[in-house]
Amino acid sequence: MPCSPAEISALFLFEKLTPEQLGRLCSEGRVERFEPGPVYTEGDPATCFYVMIEGTVVLYRRVGGDDVEVSRTSQRGVYAGAMQAYLGDRVPQVYNNSMRVTEPTRFFVLPAESFSAVMQEWFPMAAHLLEGLFFGSKNTQRAIGQRERLLALGSLSAGLTHELNNPAAAAVRATATLRERVAKMRHKLGLIAEAPFSPDSLAGLIEVQERTAERVAKAPALTPLEASDREDALTEWLEDHGMDWGWQYAPTFVQAGLDIDWLEQVAAAVDAEMLPNAVGWLNYTVETELLMFEIEDSTTRISHLVDAAKQYSQLDRAPYRVVDVHELLDSTLLMLSGKIGQRIEVVKSYDRTLPAVPAYPAELNQVWTNLVDNAVFAVNSAGGEGTLTVRTAREGDRLLVEFRDTGPGVPADIRGRIFDPFFTTKPVGEGTGLGLDISWRIIVNKHHGSLHVESVPGDTRFQVLLPLTAPEPETDQDPMSEPAEEPV
Repeated sequence: MPCSPAEISALFLFEKLTPEQLGRLCSEGRVERFEPGPVYTEGDPATCFYVMIEGTVVLYRRVGGDDVEVSRTSQRGVYAGAMQAYLGDRVPQVYNNSMRVTEPTRFFVLPAESFSAVMQEWFPMAAHLLEGLFFGSKNTQRAIGQRERLLALGSLSAGLTHELNNPAAAAVRATATLRERVAKMRHKLGLIAEAPFSPDSLAGLIEVQERTAERVAKAPALTPLEASDREDALTEWLEDHGMDWGWQYAPTFVQAGLDIDWLEQVAAAVDAEMLPNAVGWLNYTVETELLMFEIEDSTTRISHLVDAAKQYSQLDRAPYRVVDVHELLDSTLLMLSGKIGQRIEVVKSYDRTLPAVPAYPAELNQVWTNLVDNAVFAVNSAGGEGTLTVRTAREGDRLLVEFRDTGPGVPADIRGRIFDPFFTTKPVGEGTGLGLDISWRIIVNKHHGSLHVESVPGDTRFQVLLPLTAPEPETDQDPMSEPAEEPV
């Protein structure tokens, strides 16, 4: 359609241009009429800059497999399309949203190359300022995001150090005690060997030792009352058989699951004069077995913590891959267990039938960390006792991860601001106001999902929805990048 300099000069974007500039725009651009339907699609090469002359325009963003409406207007002069063309190939020149018209609509359409040229020639200072603003904003967001990650890492490192210290210290203590018990076992064995006992008696004692080690591994769990009654019975039996120090052995035997029937088997396997030394030697056998179980338990806990840290940090893993969100949630909860503490009950309500999903797992762990940290802060602010429930479920073609806490809730008057950068309800020095902003960017921008909150006092739920399937990873997209433009 013919382009009239007089018509486009009435658009607020061009109202200050000279007749020569308006003439150039009309010569390099065009007026085009679009019937109801799509104008351009998100992700396609950004070839044109559009300014609406008349009609109605709607912008959409792709979230998962759906197009979500983000703006609708009939205001003349609104613009969209190749708005970053003046940056050249320093950023991907693709449409960051989809545009449709709902009625016959006329646009002034300028090729991206022409838009870039006139910006550089007519407004060189403005172009440099916009360029600095664009890249400065991205760098600032990236630096802030890195700072937020480092703060989270520092908190996690402190918690992990505490969690590792307990089993490590237990293993060190058990090892030192084990060395002492083995030395005493060797001494007791020497006393047995020096005594005039028959080979059959020694063979019987060795057999009893083997059976004893097997019983220790299968020791039942006893209530305190049951354990006390069994200790009294064992002490009485030992004293009746000439071992006045039997009260020292009884607790160890009870912990190992041994009873009077076992003592009767020992007495039947060895000579009477050999029984005290045999029981003492078997006591050291039991103690060494228990200590080895303690060392095994402590080192296993250390191994699990290291595995959780590796899972959390995603070391040696592809940045984008198919993952089981439950593994990520478990590693995050374990890493944060020290911060959660004993007064907050953690309830896992997982739907284990859910499929693995394509994702950036390290960044999802960052989201889980932020949401758990906020929940813990909320519960602590309400007295320190409460429940954190982590639930997974399927909702249509999406996977739901929900964090529910019993804190005081998010007041209605600030609920719409909690995802804004630098907004925080935490005291000065305790929060940056970036956790939820970064989480929103990771979920929405990078994973094409959604993040929202539902809250009443005593029941706050942050809900993350992730698509079960996703397009190829967007290698050039940074989760901290600016959201796509909307018509102004």
